[in-house]
Amino acid sequence: MARINDVGGMTGFGPIDTTDDTEPFHADWEARVFALNSALVREGVYNLDEFRDAVETMPPGEYLAASYYERWFHAIRVLLVRKGVVAEGELAEGDLDA
Repeated sequence: MARINDVGGMTGFGPIDTTDDTEPFHADWEARVFALNSALVREGVYNLDEFRDAVETMPPGEYLAASYYERWFHAIRVLLVRKGVVAEGELAEGDLDA
Protein backbone atom coordinates (compact mmCIF):
# COMPACT_ATOMS: atom_id res chain seq x y z
CA MET A 1 0.00 0.00 0.00
CA ALA A 2 1.42 3.38 -1.03
CA ARG A 3 1.50 6.12 1.56
CA ILE A 4 1.11 9.83 0.87
CA ASN A 5 4.88 10.42 1.01
CA ASP A 6 5.37 7.99 -1.91
CA VAL A 7 4.43 10.25 -4.81
CA GLY A 8 7.08 9.05 -7.26
CA GLY A 9 5.61 8.89 -10.74
CA MET A 10 2.38 10.62 -9.75
CA THR A 11 1.15 13.63 -11.69
CA GLY A 12 -0.45 16.79 -10.42
CA PHE A 13 2.12 17.86 -7.84
CA GLY A 14 3.73 20.54 -10.00
CA PRO A 15 7.43 21.19 -10.56
CA ILE A 16 10.05 20.42 -7.94
CA ASP A 17 11.96 23.38 -6.54
CA THR A 18 15.59 22.47 -7.10
CA THR A 19 17.17 25.68 -5.81
CA ASP A 20 19.75 25.04 -3.13
CA ASP A 21 18.85 26.20 0.35
CA THR A 22 21.99 26.67 2.40
CA GLU A 23 20.16 27.24 5.70
CA PRO A 24 19.48 24.05 7.67
CA PHE A 25 16.79 25.77 9.77
CA HIS A 26 14.48 28.69 9.08
CA ALA A 27 13.18 29.13 12.62
CA ASP A 28 14.47 28.35 16.10
CA TRP A 29 11.76 25.73 16.67
CA GLU A 30 13.05 23.69 13.71
CA ALA A 31 16.48 23.43 15.32
CA ARG A 32 14.85 22.38 18.61
CA VAL A 33 12.82 19.66 16.86
CA PHE A 34 15.98 18.40 15.16
CA ALA A 35 17.86 18.33 18.48
CA LEU A 36 14.98 16.64 20.30
CA ASN A 37 14.73 13.91 17.67
CA SER A 38 18.49 13.38 17.75
CA ALA A 39 18.48 13.04 21.54
CA LEU A 40 15.53 10.63 21.57
CA VAL A 41 17.15 8.39 18.94
CA ARG A 42 20.52 8.53 20.72
CA GLU A 43 18.84 7.57 24.04
CA GLY A 44 17.08 4.62 22.39
CA VAL A 45 13.53 5.88 22.93
CA TYR A 46 12.86 4.97 19.29
CA ASN A 47 14.89 4.27 16.18
CA LEU A 48 14.99 5.90 12.77
CA ASP A 49 12.79 3.23 11.18
CA GLU A 50 10.08 3.91 13.77
CA PHE A 51 10.52 7.64 13.23
CA ARG A 52 10.15 7.33 9.46
CA ASP A 53 7.05 5.18 9.90
CA ALA A 54 5.48 7.76 12.22
CA VAL A 55 6.10 10.51 9.66
CA GLU A 56 4.68 8.40 6.84
CA THR A 57 1.47 7.55 8.70
CA MET A 58 0.36 11.18 8.93
CA PRO A 59 -3.07 11.71 7.39
CA PRO A 60 -2.56 12.74 3.74
CA GLY A 61 -4.05 16.23 4.09
CA GLU A 62 -1.89 16.99 7.12
CA TYR A 63 1.21 15.53 5.47
CA LEU A 64 0.82 17.64 2.33
CA ALA A 65 0.11 20.83 4.32
CA ALA A 66 2.98 20.33 6.79
CA SER A 67 6.53 21.59 6.48
CA TYR A 68 9.48 19.21 6.80
CA TYR A 69 10.02 19.84 10.51
CA GLU A 70 6.29 19.96 11.27
CA ARG A 71 6.25 16.34 10.03
CA TRP A 72 9.17 15.57 12.33
CA PHE A 73 7.38 17.18 15.29
CA HIS A 74 4.26 15.16 14.56
CA ALA A 75 6.30 11.93 14.47
CA ILE A 76 8.02 12.74 17.76
CA ARG A 77 4.67 13.32 19.50
CA VAL A 78 3.23 10.09 18.03
CA LEU A 79 6.23 8.04 19.11
CA LEU A 80 6.35 9.46 22.64
CA VAL A 81 2.76 8.31 23.10
CA ARG A 82 3.37 4.92 21.43
CA LYS A 83 6.36 4.30 23.68
CA GLY A 84 4.49 5.33 26.83
CA VAL A 85 6.76 8.28 27.56
CA VAL A 86 3.74 10.60 27.65
CA ALA A 87 0.01 9.95 27.86
CA GLU A 88 -2.35 10.45 24.93
CA GLY A 89 -3.39 14.12 24.81
CA GLU A 90 -0.62 15.23 27.19
CA LEU A 91 1.25 16.95 24.37
CA ALA A 92 -0.73 19.64 22.58
CA GLU A 93 0.18 20.77 19.09
CA GLY A 94 0.52 24.30 20.46
CA ASP A 95 2.70 27.07 19.14
CA LEU A 96 5.95 25.70 17.78
CA ASP A 97 7.67 29.06 18.22
CA ALA A 98 7.12 29.07 21.99
